[in-house]
Amino acid sequence: MNDWVSYNWIFFGFYYISSFVTHTRSTQQTFIFVSKNYITPAGLKKLKDEALYLIDKERPDLVKVVSWAASNGDRSENGDYIYGKRRLREIDKRIRFLTQRLDAAVVVDPANRESSEQIFFGATVTYVNENGTEHTVSIVGIDEANVSRGLISWISPLAKSLLKSKKGDVVLHQSPSGTEELEITEVRYESISID
Repeated sequence: MNDWVSYNWIFFGFYYISSFVTHTRSTQQTFIFVSKNYITPAGLKKLKDEALYLIDKERPDLVKVVSWAASNGDRSENGDYIYGKRRLREIDKRIRFLTQRLDAAVVVDPANRESSEQIFFGATVTYVNENGTEHTVSIVGIDEANVSRGLISWISPLAKSLLKSKKGDVVLHQSPSGTEELEITEVRYESISID
């Protein structure tokens, strides 16, 4: 078998990130575990809901199918059995991942934060780039990030450029197209919807 695992420790800000990469013949998966998993209440609910669905609904249903397929006899050519066992491993792996993320969760509710002009986790920030285009992003947890909806992870390059800045500041952001200046025009703390 050509599978192997590599482990790395990366110093990231004030946290050590344990990163391991599982290499197989056809795929590569990377998992990043941060010692603290900052997350909003909506993100925590989403992770819990997914874990409960997998544990209470999808896994038991799949166990029934695998059990039925195993009772049919020859397992070496039984597609339901082979696929079912593979899917069970995937579900168990996802449940373990979600459990680790929930165990490390530190819930930060931006709606309960005092109003501040300085940017921290949970802030919704409006900025203007060099072209005069206005953008609004919310700084959320790793598991909640969705760039198309304006939700950026607190460890993303853009968030790192914005963090600890204040309204009116001009920050430098290193983007793929080069360094650009961003002027922060508004900082607010409000409830963030991730759905």
